[in-house]
Amino acid sequence: MEVQDFKVVNKRVNKIDSLGLACGEPLFCDDIDIKEILHAKILWSPHPHAKIKNIDISKALKIKGVKAVLTYKDLPRIPHTTAGQGYPEPSPYDSYILDNKVRYVGDKVAAVAAQTLEAAEQAIKAIKVDYQILPAVFEPLEAMKEGAPVIHDEKDSKNIPDASHNIAAKFDFEVKNNDWFSEADYTIEQIYKMPYLQHCAIEPHTSICYFDSQGRLVIRTSTQVPFHVRRIVAMALNIPVKNIRVIKPRIGGGFGSKQEVLEGVAAALAFKTKMPVKLEFTRSEVFISSRTRHPAYVRLKTGFKKDGAITDADMEVILNTGAYGSHALTVMMCSGSHTIPMYKVKNNIKFSGKSVYTNLPVAGAYRGYGATQGFFAWEVQMDLMAEKIGMDPVEFRKKNYIKLGEGSPVFKAMGEGREGVEQVITSIGLDK
Repeated sequence: MEVQDFKVVNKRVNKIDSLGLACGEPLFCDDIDIKEILHAKILWSPHPHAKIKNIDISKALKIKGVKAVLTYKDLPRIPHTTAGQGYPEPSPYDSYILDNKVRYVGDKVAAVAAQTLEAAEQAIKAIKVDYQILPAVFEPLEAMKEGAPVIHDEKDSKNIPDASHNIAAKFDFEVKNNDWFSEADYTIEQIYKMPYLQHCAIEPHTSICYFDSQGRLVIRTSTQVPFHVRRIVAMALNIPVKNIRVIKPRIGGGFGSKQEVLEGVAAALAFKTKMPVKLEFTRSEVFISSRTRHPAYVRLKTGFKKDGAITDADMEVILNTGAYGSHALTVMMCSGSHTIPMYKVKNNIKFSGKSVYTNLPVAGAYRGYGATQGFFAWEVQMDLMAEKIGMDPVEFRKKNYIKLGEGSPVFKAMGEGREGVEQVITSIGLDK
C-alpha cells in the first residue's frame, strides 16, 4: 500500500475539539458548582519512616466548619494497589487508604473535610500525632542489604516477593547459546543512573465525591483510568462495585500520573459526612504525594565484534519504586522487554530486574513506562560500541536493528508480541 492510499497518514487532519478548547468550553474536574460541598485536606507525614503511636483529633473536631476527621482507626484495613492496571494487578497489594505506619515524607496520616478550605487547613494543623521514628533507607542498593530497615513488615500486604529485602518486584531470564563473550572482540560495561522526574500536568489531581439520587457514590475525578478507579476504590472501602459511578471529565494532562488511584480519601470522607467532598492537590502536594518516574540504576555489559555485530548483552535494572510498589513489576519489565529486542544479539542475552522499596516518594506510570530508562542506557552504549570500532553510530544501528520478520527470544521470555499470544494459547489449552 502506498502513502497516498491512506486516509489519515500524510494527510492534513483537523483537530475536531480545538475550537471548543480555545473557547474554554470543555469542563474539567473542578468546573462544576455543587452546593454545600466540603473541602478536604490531608495531613502528610513529616517523617520518612515512622509508626503512629497516637493521634489526637479532638481540637480539630472543635474547629468551626469541620465535619469529619478520619484516621486509620476509622477505615477498614484492606490492602490494595493504587496502580490503575487490569485485574489481577501485577503490582503488590501494599497500600491502605490510611495506615498506622508512614513510609515517606508525604505519606497520608489523616484527612479532614470542612465547609471551607481555611477551616480544613486549620484543622490539619490542630491534629497532634505521636510518632515512633524508625530507621529509613533511601538508596535501592542499600535497601536490599541484610539489616536494612524493612519498609513493609506488615502481615496484611500481599504479592511482595521479598519484603525482608525490600524487593517489590523481580524478574530474571537468560538465553545462552555458548560461553559468555567467547565470540566478542570487545566488551563494554557501563553503569547508568537516572533521577526522579515529575509529570507536572497543568491540572493537579482533583476528586469530587458525592451521592446521586439512587444512593450511588459518584466519583468525578481527573483520572486516566476510570474503570480501575471504580474497582479499586470499591475494594479499598469494601463496598460493591455496582454502588460506584466514576465520571471522567476532560483532564488537563496526565502522562501516566493519573493512572494512579488516589481517590480513596475523598470517597471515604463522602461516606463519613454523607455530603459532597472535593479534594484538590496543591502543586507541592502533587510533587510530593502523587507519583513520579522510577529512578533507575542500569548496568549494561555488551560484547561485539570488529564488524559491528553484537554478540552478547547482559542487562541489570534496579528501579527505586519508593514507599509503595505501584507499577513496580510492569515498569521494570518494560525497561528490558521494550529495549533489548530493538537490536539483534547473536549469542547470549541476560536480563535481571528488581524494583526496590525505599523511604522516598512513590514512583508509578510515566510516559515511556520503563522503556525510557532502558533506552537511555542502550543508546549511550550503542554510541560507545560504534566509537570503539570506528563506525558511524547511525550505520552501527542500521547494521544491528531488528528487521521485518525477525524475532527475539526476549519476546517469548517476557511475554511480548506473537510469542506472548502463543504462550496464552498453550496455557489455556487452545492448542489441544
